[in-house]
Amino acid sequence: MTVEEKLAEMGLTLPTPPPKGGVYSPAKTFCGGKLIYVSGCGPAIDGPVTGKLGAEVTLEKGQEYARNAMLNVLAVLKREIGDLGRVKNLVKITTFVASTPDFYDQPQVANGGSELLAKLFDEVPSRSAVGMAVLPGNIPVETEALFEIE
Repeated sequence: MTVEEKLAEMGLTLPTPPPKGGVYSPAKTFCGGKLIYVSGCGPAIDGPVTGKLGAEVTLEKGQEYARNAMLNVLAVLKREIGDLGRVKNLVKITTFVASTPDFYDQPQVANGGSELLAKLFDEVPSRSAVGMAVLPGNIPVETEALFEIE
């Protein structure tokens, strides 16, 4: 079953890749085209998303936002490589979580994206989940990723 068939089975589709928010490349291949880095993507799919975990955003909503950020990462990846079936290895993701100083569940928030990858690729990457005072545009979650491709 392809990644997109698995998404459909889950009731999900890849969104349109998000527009760039500055002067950078949304994705960059290196190591002879074997690795691709996808720049940080936020959770917006159906309109703006704002707030902080531990304040306006619940843990459960944060996990949904982390999943949506990963969907945006995958949309950028697909645009760059054409077929998600070319993914050979999920190398690493970093999930940034805008949170209050007394919110300590950044890894649980990041699970929203990690669990999506586990279901789609039957593996999980290495990962960092980092608390931030603020993210661009007051978004609650941003995820970047590194993939090995065939």
